[in-house]
Amino acid sequence: MTTTPQDFPRDASAVREATDRLLVSAGKLDDEAIAEPSLLPGWTRGHVLAHLSRNADALGNLLTWARTDVRTPMYASETARDTDIERDADRPLADHLEDLRESAARFDAAARSLPDDRLAYRVEMRNGVVERADRLALRRLAEVELHHIDLGVGYSLDQLLPVFVEGELDFLTAVKFAGHPALPALELVSDDGRRRRTGRTDTGAAPLVVTGSAAQLVGWLTGRDDGAGLDVPGSALPPVPPL
Repeated sequence: MTTTPQDFPRDASAVREATDRLLVSAGKLDDEAIAEPSLLPGWTRGHVLAHLSRNADALGNLLTWARTDVRTPMYASETARDTDIERDADRPLADHLEDLRESAARFDAAARSLPDDRLAYRVEMRNGVVERADRLALRRLAEVELHHIDLGVGYSLDQLLPVFVEGELDFLTAVKFAGHPALPALELVSDDGRRRRTGRTDTGAAPLVVTGSAAQLVGWLTGRDDGAGLDVPGSALPPVPPL
């Protein structure tokens, strides 16, 4: 039997905390503000909130798949995903808040129901990436934290939960951009002295050293910050491929 990783209950707890903070921010808006542009091109704040609700259910589907061994895709189809977001974007704020709370509760229940011996089970995300069930809480945490920023309500990089920042930076460097042909070899040095390497490994070139806080590094790699606060001696920051 697989033992329970320390990070799964921690990440699930962080999802609950991040969701509570998101609901506080969203609750200060009104119906007019919901219809205003978010920081994501082409999406209003309503689009962001609708996506967050449906993403909670989608990742809950994957947890159900891991628990039952019955294939349960994130979304019925890519078209259905997009249609649901467009359908729900223009709802009143009260409807968004209710949906956010209820979908979050369903995700949390699915996380709590996942047995220890299913944590290493592998499921397929909508982009075809295969993921372990014990990483799905961190996946949800990334959605909540980054899209909280995207709402454009003043939530900033320095407010991100530390557990998210560390987990996301590990994921971005060791998985997402590891060996990526469009990103030069990088060595990221966070303020705590930790060094992480990512980007191309096939050129033999010395890595470009980028130094800053872990939150700033996450912001730059996820397109939520231009990296102006990062230190790159004698060079310029390279463009980062889109997520």
